[in-house]
Amino acid sequence: MLKTLLAQIRQYKKDVVLAPLFTAAEVLMEVLIPFVTAAIIDQGIEAGNMTMVYRFGALMLVLALFSLCFGVLAARYSARASAGFACNLRDAMYCNVQTFDFSNIDKFSTAGLVTRMTTDVTNIQNAFQMILRIASRAPLMLLCSMFMCFFINVKLSLIFLVAIVVLGAALSFVMLRTTKIFNQVFRKYDDLNASVQENVSAIRVVKAFVRELYENEKFQKAANNLYRLFVKAESLLAFNNPIMMLVVYGSILGLSWFGAHYIVAGSLTTGELTSLLSYVMGVLMSLMMLSMVFVMITMSSASAQRISEVLSETPDLAQPAKPDTNVPNGAIDFNHVSFSYKHGSGEKTLHDITIHIKSGETIGVIGATGSGKSSLVNLISRLYDVDTGRICVGGKDVRSYDLETLRSQVAVVLQKNVLFSGTILDNLRWGKKDATQEECEEVCRAACADEFIQRFPDGYNTWIEQGGTNVSGGQKQRLCIARALLKKPRILILDDSTSAVDTTTDTRIRQAFAKYIPGTTKIIIAQRISSVQDADRILVLEGGSVNGFDTHENLLKNNKIYREIYEAQTQGGGDFDHPLPEQTSSGKDSETA
Repeated sequence: MLKTLLAQIRQYKKDVVLAPLFTAAEVLMEVLIPFVTAAIIDQGIEAGNMTMVYRFGALMLVLALFSLCFGVLAARYSARASAGFACNLRDAMYCNVQTFDFSNIDKFSTAGLVTRMTTDVTNIQNAFQMILRIASRAPLMLLCSMFMCFFINVKLSLIFLVAIVVLGAALSFVMLRTTKIFNQVFRKYDDLNASVQENVSAIRVVKAFVRELYENEKFQKAANNLYRLFVKAESLLAFNNPIMMLVVYGSILGLSWFGAHYIVAGSLTTGELTSLLSYVMGVLMSLMMLSMVFVMITMSSASAQRISEVLSETPDLAQPAKPDTNVPNGAIDFNHVSFSYKHGSGEKTLHDITIHIKSGETIGVIGATGSGKSSLVNLISRLYDVDTGRICVGGKDVRSYDLETLRSQVAVVLQKNVLFSGTILDNLRWGKKDATQEECEEVCRAACADEFIQRFPDGYNTWIEQGGTNVSGGQKQRLCIARALLKKPRILILDDSTSAVDTTTDTRIRQAFAKYIPGTTKIIIAQRISSVQDADRILVLEGGSVNGFDTHENLLKNNKIYREIYEAQTQGGGDFDHPLPEQTSSGKDSETA
């Protein structure tokens, strides 16, 4: 885990080295100041020698200025190193997520990924900066102060050892108790972010069903869980300061009491006692800072583990050793294909699928919800790999292709496709980044999108809000179809992507396909038979298996399921999920007759 995270320091290695070096120099200056103070008192003030006072005073001023400069440089380099480290972590996670296959993405929730890139990285950044500054400063200050104390008076320095043991034991107890709590805290952040994301993205539905109170209560519950855990942890950490003060004041009292006896006995000077009192504060403050470092490391350890999980995740779909970069045509062959989302352990979604589609054919796909329609087309562009069997595109196994090449030749338009914030032209050019205005207008005419774009005051420069919230569902689908057409792919897949447009527009779009992309293989998934009945052939899926694959006319004659749904829909209602009972029975009667 540490190796994975530290690899992201990269160009900030110099800052990582310089920060503790300047911190060490700062500590050295600070440690010498009490020693000079003792000399001022003993050799200057008590001896009545003002020359020594001025001389040692000037030396103290120089030490303080050097300490200040070193401290500023240490803070600067540690800030650069920690902020750069955090930036690299976010960038590395984001870039790695872009390489994920669908099966990888299924392992992480959207809210979990957001939490990792925000809260978790911030925790790591704070911990890393604290390690560079305090974790290098505190041990060095502790060792140097202890050395100076024993150099001044060995017997009085034993008070420090007792104080260190007492304070270390107390702080260790507090830290061990808080570690378990902080491990729970960051797991709760996912629940909080999930609640926010779900509510904001579905705010229209929330308001339409008047569920604001319910959503508020759900969010408040998640927030209160975090509140209770943080209060519990901070209540334990609150003991740090009182314990620290108790040990500090106890050490000061002990030094004052025994130091006074040594001064009277002549074995200790007033200046030496003064410097010892300064060093005791340095020793105990160093212990306190170390406890803070350990607490921060404890808090960030869970975050580090979560970040490492994302960085260590590798794509499940591997590129072939010698990838093929040429897709000759849009022919598709499924040869005894079976598939499950959890290979080897999950229930099979597709069972022994064998179909052959010629290049340029238009294929309709229909079936009830859960019959495997979307799963089937996802395998064509190798978004998932099959369990058994073989899928070929252009006569070649999809596993032999370069993934980018294959997916650039397979355009998919989903029912819930996404538009990004930007102009209409920006969104269209996702299909072809260097597309001209004329090319964009041409595909929009084919997708019947130009008719509403022209009504916008800014036309193709109209701004689309994030998620396409300022256009209707049908407009969004037509823009997504136009975007896919701009790729001029070998294979075009419409996954129920005309469900939000009227039947007339649906027909016009399908007619435009024959003119604009005649050589492209077109696969149209739909619930309406009217959307697929003009296809060259229609695939009927039931329970992940092929129930029929033929022309519209032949299916009407030979396929019971297709005929029943056709009759139900043409007589005024019903689809694959909800056929009308009386219409279904009439279909059976006609079959019997």
